[in-house]
Amino acid sequence: MRRLLLILPSLVALAACTDAPPPGADIPLQGMTASFPPGAVANVIRVDARETEPLRAAELVAPDGSTTPANWLDVDPNPRRLAGQDAVADPWRSSGFGTNGINPLPTAAPPNFARSQNQLLLMVSAADIPLPDPVVYRQDWEKYKIRLSFASGDRLDVREIPAPAPPPEQTGGSS
Repeated sequence: MRRLLLILPSLVALAACTDAPPPGADIPLQGMTASFPPGAVANVIRVDARETEPLRAAELVAPDGSTTPANWLDVDPNPRRLAGQDAVADPWRSSGFGTNGINPLPTAAPPNFARSQNQLLLMVSAADIPLPDPVVYRQDWEKYKIRLSFASGDRLDVREIPAPAPPPEQTGGSS
């Protein structure tokens, strides 16, 4: 009987988790987002995409069909990140920790540090689309969409995502 009483709370906790999304489900590993990032250039939509193919074009499509192309586009194939104890001593980083990393003329064998490298096996693309008329966009932003073109070789894939809500208007003045 005691064993049943000990197992019962575990079963209740397990049953409560059955409808919960898996851990990390709110973080898309592959997808597309459009937003007005806080602290970024005003009236510029930032598009981020994580796909298997590189982003080749991004444009804002107005309700009347007119388009505004992105004025900046960047694709990073399979981005990598250093980690571990030796990441701070990376010679390509700044000397913010008082050392520039590796001695150019080592006199002894290099130290054995734990090193690792993480690599994302997707294309990470970013684009900036300037708003042609911020006032008109603010009034009808629900009717706008963003058209993204992904291409690899002779294959072209065009997708559309909804345009982001405009950021709240800045009120008040500087002191």
